[in-house]
Amino acid sequence: MWDIISSIGPLAIAYAVPMMIIALGGLFSERSGVVNIALEGLMGVGAFAAAVYISIFYNSQGAASIWLGLLIAALAGGVFSLIHAFASITMKADQVISGTAINILSAALTVYLSRTITGRANIEFNGLIKQDIPVLSKIPVIGDILFSNVYATNFLVFAIFIISAYIIYKTRFGLRLRACGENPHAADSMGINVIKMRYIAVFISGLLAGLGGGIIMVTYSKIFSESVYNGVGFLALAALIFGKWNPWGVLGASLFFGLSKTVGDLSSIFEGLQVVPKVIFTTFPYVMTLIALVLFSKNSSGPRAAGEAFDKGKR
Repeated sequence: MWDIISSIGPLAIAYAVPMMIIALGGLFSERSGVVNIALEGLMGVGAFAAAVYISIFYNSQGAASIWLGLLIAALAGGVFSLIHAFASITMKADQVISGTAINILSAALTVYLSRTITGRANIEFNGLIKQDIPVLSKIPVIGDILFSNVYATNFLVFAIFIISAYIIYKTRFGLRLRACGENPHAADSMGINVIKMRYIAVFISGLLAGLGGGIIMVTYSKIFSESVYNGVGFLALAALIFGKWNPWGVLGASLFFGLSKTVGDLSSIFEGLQVVPKVIFTTFPYVMTLIALVLFSKNSSGPRAAGEAFDKGKR
């Protein structure tokens, strides 16, 4: 039994980590009052950017191209998110429709560019390798799960979570961000530039979602194709709701969904489960997501002004 747990644990974390950072991106945006269901599309743009950069420069830059590829992925997601920011903040368009359009545009644009640049829809490249963390991997129980056979990006994401939680709840910027999502007119009356804060929040959302897409590419995927748009961005949205728009709640929800996905994917290797129809395990993570949302989302209430366009003249 312990062998099963120690083998599933690192895989579940590897799958959950990009979901965590994508959901955290959604948290920044929605805390400012801008609903961002474009996370799937922003993730795809980041994944594409990382794949193209690494495939072109890996031979000349080596492992450095992987980390630079992650930086490029984050920047690509951030720049692409400005389309959503312009539509939903400046033009006051419906934020859900804008996000949906971003998702559709991203999927079509990245696959088209992939075929145009490389001549094929799939881009294969080298990514990160799993490693054992010296000393820490020898710790009983948690060493096998958290520090053995892991990607370095795991620790990058956890560090970003800690920094983000501090920024959101312990800094003036975080207070202003939350004020814009709860009562933007009251924030505006206190001299806070709501438009600017929301633009910054959406841009941060794009940075983190794009980084999540890049992490998917350099860890367990290592190939860009149409299949990158497999719902991770929407699971991240579910984790955001399940986590009640709180960084630590989002972290826990992402780990739960990551574990569900891993159990579904690895079920075929257990002899006792092979008699169960495969479709049950294929849909298992999504069914668990729906069950979790039904059971726990009743008491979840997001920022009060989320989804509402800010009009300074209506104060």
